[in-house]
Amino acid sequence: TTDHISPAGAFPADGPAGTWLIERGIQKTDFNSFGSRRGNHEVMMRGTFANVRIRNQMAPGTEGGFARDFTTGEIVSVYDAAQSYDGPKVVLAGSQYGTGSSRDWAAKGTYLLGVGAVIATSFERIHRSNLVGMGVLPMTFMEGESHEALGLDGTETFTIPIGDDVQPLQMIEVAATRADGTTMTFSAQVRLDTPVEVEYYRNGGILHTVLRQLATSE
Repeated sequence: TTDHISPAGAFPADGPAGTWLIERGIQKTDFNSFGSRRGNHEVMMRGTFANVRIRNQMAPGTEGGFARDFTTGEIVSVYDAAQSYDGPKVVLAGSQYGTGSSRDWAAKGTYLLGVGAVIATSFERIHRSNLVGMGVLPMTFMEGESHEALGLDGTETFTIPIGDDVQPLQMIEVAATRADGTTMTFSAQVRLDTPVEVEYYRNGGILHTVLRQLATSE
């Protein structure tokens, strides 16, 4: 849900957001909640995928915002793992990804962590639109397929061949290269549903689109 992606509740002092605030002289008693600090992108970025009940299949045996840092093999926070990787990241997700309140920070935080694409079984309508608005590419597996069915575990490196000539609801072949060097491909649908959404994505999101329109109108 969007609350798993961007929680609104209290957060601990030893997490990425709490550590960042303490380093700046903020006492734990003054933390309040993620919801009250949604005007601070530094806090909200560190709170993305930090729900205390979320379970990351790439960090088995953990509960909360943890991930495996494949540069070290250690289990760290999702935020810290994201900082270790160069280039855009990919999220593999299940059905109705983004269900819940239409929390814009669920898309903003995803973007700020450097996620370039989310490949899911299906999306909640508003969250899918919010991802497009942030320049993050939503994609869906073919009917009846999922990351589990395809044998994807998140350790792969993904190649998504998408360019400025992308079309609404286009089907593309995604390549997933495993750690042993073998590669498998699978079909996925680009969930840019309209020409307007394609334009948003080409420009890097709604804000970039508006800025370009303003620049060209002068």
